[in-house]
Amino acid sequence: MKTATYSYIVVGAGAAGCVVANRLSADPAASVLLLEAGGPDRNPLIHIPVGFTKLTSKGVNWGFSTVPQAQLNNREMWYPQGRTLGGSTSINAMIYIRGNRADYDRWEALGNAGWGYDGVLPYFRKSENNTRLNNEYHGVGGDLNVTQQIQHNPLTRAFVRGWQELGVEFNADVNGATQDGVTFYDVTQRNARRESAATAFLRPAMNRPNLTVITKAQATKLLFEGKKVVGVEYRRGRETHVARADGEVVLSGGAVNSPRLLMLSGIGPADHLRGVGIDVVHDLPGVGQNFQDHMDVNMIAESTPVSYNQEDRWDRAIRHMIQYLLYKTGPMTICIAEAGAFIRSSDAVEWPDVQVHCLPVMNIDHGRQRRKGHGVTINTCHLRPHSVGSVGLRSGDPGDPPLIDPNYLGDSEGYDWKTVIAGFRRGRKILKTGEFAPFVTGEYLPGVGVQSDEEIKGYIRKWARTDYHPVGSCKMGADEAAVVDTQLRVRGLDNLRVIDASIMPKLVSGNTQAPSIMIGEKGAAIMRAGEVV
Repeated sequence: MKTATYSYIVVGAGAAGCVVANRLSADPAASVLLLEAGGPDRNPLIHIPVGFTKLTSKGVNWGFSTVPQAQLNNREMWYPQGRTLGGSTSINAMIYIRGNRADYDRWEALGNAGWGYDGVLPYFRKSENNTRLNNEYHGVGGDLNVTQQIQHNPLTRAFVRGWQELGVEFNADVNGATQDGVTFYDVTQRNARRESAATAFLRPAMNRPNLTVITKAQATKLLFEGKKVVGVEYRRGRETHVARADGEVVLSGGAVNSPRLLMLSGIGPADHLRGVGIDVVHDLPGVGQNFQDHMDVNMIAESTPVSYNQEDRWDRAIRHMIQYLLYKTGPMTICIAEAGAFIRSSDAVEWPDVQVHCLPVMNIDHGRQRRKGHGVTINTCHLRPHSVGSVGLRSGDPGDPPLIDPNYLGDSEGYDWKTVIAGFRRGRKILKTGEFAPFVTGEYLPGVGVQSDEEIKGYIRKWARTDYHPVGSCKMGADEAAVVDTQLRVRGLDNLRVIDASIMPKLVSGNTQAPSIMIGEKGAAIMRAGEVV
């Protein structure tokens, strides 16, 4: 068994982990090890923006599935998570959304001092190099390039104008003063290539002699001296290695893999650990609890031949690739979800609780089902679900996939069902606007015959899916269910922090890439300052 010693060990090279590794290794006196279970981000499909639609293999994707979802016909649902340098930022749709000011103020109101909007905004700005905006909300000169998309499909433009026809105002910056409105999404791209956490934060730091990055290295357990974490055991191929930390170990594996590693190490709910044959090192009931995710409901309309359907046919793909290589334009630059709207399910809602994406393509079952012809997908997402799930272990074997239970639509009061149906009905109206009239030829899913609440429920049970935004399973707070404090230190243990989306006490109102990077920035700043930041 091989052993090496570092100042810091960071487990997971995703949205937050790449930031933490960059910021900690900026101190030349500190040696930093970054462990990533996946391989290097060499797959060319990672870096061509549209390539993410093909990144479903185990080479870059954990390929998880949920446990059967009681409210969704007991389906075991596909649950992709990135498994390469950059993590999910290397396989996502690149949309840059921060959530709502009120999300972070709610975190602070729950007892997390310093994590209100005013406390997190500087870290959003620090990371950002915004090519369009430079003001109190947006930064320039940061590592992460945020920019406008190179092109928009006619269906996307119809979507943006159609919401205005319905009385929803255009908002040029949903990450600024207000979130309400319809917008063309900004994306994380640079020079018509994907800007992942790896390209933005890790690659510029790779030449530092004090930063070691080891890929294809799956952490299997943490090592202890009493209640002090002193290192990590990991597997690489058939060999087991040990890395020791003079300073701290940081878990940045995300909302699935961070609680998974804690539990494999004997940290978590004691009864659950004993039930899978793991000795309890530290009884921490909140580990794996408070798991939250956004759930999507798609409606699909057939259209005239203006969508992106059929554009991956081999002859067209060759033409698009030539255009991309020569001019950095064309369908190879797209993120598919080109525009969105933040709306309210009712007048009683204080801030937008439904996000509507426009995809100028027929997207059936994560794009895994193909249909001839052209179309547009209107995707509605309930942003602040009351349903809470969990992450658990099947066994004490690190090779076994975890038990992932988002518990979609499982809240006892039925609030989520009510909001999801209301959001679906509002989103469906866009297809009837005059702006879509020249393009839409008919509704394919669910079809015009599906109108009552019960019929819509039946459709949702069959077709709803994840929006790929898991958070909350190592929540930050001061109550007994909290896993980390406001300094992101694991409660009751020394030299161990969690810095990733799992620390969110509540799911934010939007995509989670930008908030996860912010958590990495703020978490690293806390570590370097050694005090509240």
